Amino acid sequence: MTEPSARPTVDVVIPCYNYARFLRACVNSVLDQPGVDVRVLIIDDTSTDDTPEVMAELTRDPRVEGRRHEVNQGHIATYNEGLLEWCKADYSVLLSADDLLAPGALARAVAVFEANPNVGMVYGRVVYYQDHDDLPSIVTPPAGVTVWSGVDWIRERCRTGQNVLSSPEAVVRTSVQQRVGGYRPDLPHAGDLEMWMRIAAVSDIGYVRGKPAAYYRVHQQSMFRTQFSSVFADLEQRQAVFDRFFAEHPDLPPILKALANRSIAKDALWRAVRAYDRDKVDEIPVDELVEFAKSVYGGTTRLPEYRALHRRRMLGARLCSRTQVFVGSHLVKRGRGLVGKQVWKWRGQ
Repeated sequence: MTEPSARPTVDVVIPCYNYARFLRACVNSVLDQPGVDVRVLIIDDTSTDDTPEVMAELTRDPRVEGRRHEVNQGHIATYNEGLLEWCKADYSVLLSADDLLAPGALARAVAVFEANPNVGMVYGRVVYYQDHDDLPSIVTPPAGVTVWSGVDWIRERCRTGQNVLSSPEAVVRTSVQQRVGGYRPDLPHAGDLEMWMRIAAVSDIGYVRGKPAAYYRVHQQSMFRTQFSSVFADLEQRQAVFDRFFAEHPDLPPILKALANRSIAKDALWRAVRAYDRDKVDEIPVDELVEFAKSVYGGTTRLPEYRALHRRRMLGARLCSRTQVFVGSHLVKRGRGLVGKQVWKWRGQ
């Protein structure tokens, strides 16, 4: 009889649809993780490429299991099947077949869980790279760990209106994942943000600084490139996330929802501002963006982005784009963005 392992266990769900060319590298990035016992769960969502053959090869390793759908279920149903029905380990990860875990990522995350029983999710830095490139060399910030209360983490998501996770860098306590439930079918684009906030509503959130947690491959076939490309899709989905989340969590401070609405409105107005700066008002529906912002946030006309848009409308898109009258504001906005990225690398927020 085999003695049970004393090491923490991690189930890694790998949905795969026509990503056979990436699957071996993805699975190997999991099997090579030190310090934890892993189980790889591949779900082939009726691929038409060589995924079944590659999966059959990989499942020769006893740590790898696979199943194939007879009918395509779509990504949301596939995610939920793996996370809610198949995962049994202490911790779980959802890893797309075209992404990679970074060396040692699982052990670093598990150490945070083991030291903090109230933490329900741990994430680290994700590194983006192009499909045709080798893994990039990066500057690694000093190592460390930050743990936020769930409410503080939610507050920061509302303040920025943005998701800070791409998904492969997140490790979740399986009991918490199964307590809060799966991804929402009606939120196909921003459902991960809603999921993370649901987890934060019932647990603390940890962030591991220093070495990256995962590598996110950007290529022409990725969902990020091929779906939800309209001007309004991202704005509408993020607004739907906050509406849904706060409707289901009325006990949270009302100021959080107001912060989220303000952030979404500011984002919509900034897209309208940039349409003038790039002379693309014929391509980008500026009036609709303004109306969307007003419908989301009652104080839209008092926002600095609204005043910036008014100034540009007075001058016209051609003058704004050719003379760069507002170049100073661009530099300030760009500088804030660059600073924000550096802060995120260090703090995860």
